[in-house]
Amino acid sequence: MAAMRPFDRHPDLNTATLLLVGVEGLHLDQLAAAILKGNRSFEVNVHLAKRLPLPVENEHIRPRIDLIVFLMDVRNQHSVETVRSSLAYVDVNFFLGKVCFLAVGDKSVKHQSVEMYTLKQLADSYLSPLIPAELESSERRAATARRLLQMLKVAAGLVPGVSALALSSLMRPSFNTEVEKS
Repeated sequence: MAAMRPFDRHPDLNTATLLLVGVEGLHLDQLAAAILKGNRSFEVNVHLAKRLPLPVENEHIRPRIDLIVFLMDVRNQHSVETVRSSLAYVDVNFFLGKVCFLAVGDKSVKHQSVEMYTLKQLADSYLSPLIPAELESSERRAATARRLLQMLKVAAGLVPGVSALALSSLMRPSFNTEVEKS
C-alpha cells in the first residue's frame, strides 16, 4: 500500500476535508457531527476510518485530505497500537502541520492504561500537536470541534498568510503545557 500524500489531489474551492482515525468507542461519529454543526465560513467534509490504509477501491473518488486527526484512548492500549500501525501509511509531508493527535479519555490516573507521557512522546516524534480531549460531554466535544475546525481551516490553506507549518509550531507550546499539567 502506498502512503497517503497531502498534495496528490487538487483542492476544492472553499472546501476542507478532515480525516478522523480511531478505533470504535471513541465517539468518532459524535465528534464528526459536532464538527459539521460548528460555525464556519467554508465547506467541511469529514471522513471516518478505524485505521489506515484507506480502501483502494474508492481511491479515485476520494477528496484531498487536508488534516488527519488520530484519536487515541488513554484507557485502551489497542487504540494507541492501531494509531502507531496507521502512521506507516502517512506520507512524511503530512507531518508539516497537517496531522494532530487527540488523547481521548478521563484525565484521572486510575482509569488510564496508557500514560500521557507516552502519547506526548509519540506526538513529539512526529512533530505534531497532542490535544487532550474528553468527548463524552457535548460541551467538551463542541470545544474540541471548534479547535479542530480552526486547525482544519489553516491546514486547508483557507487563512491567507498562515501556513499549516506555522500553525503547528505556534500551537505546540500550549498543548505541551496542557499535557504536562495532567
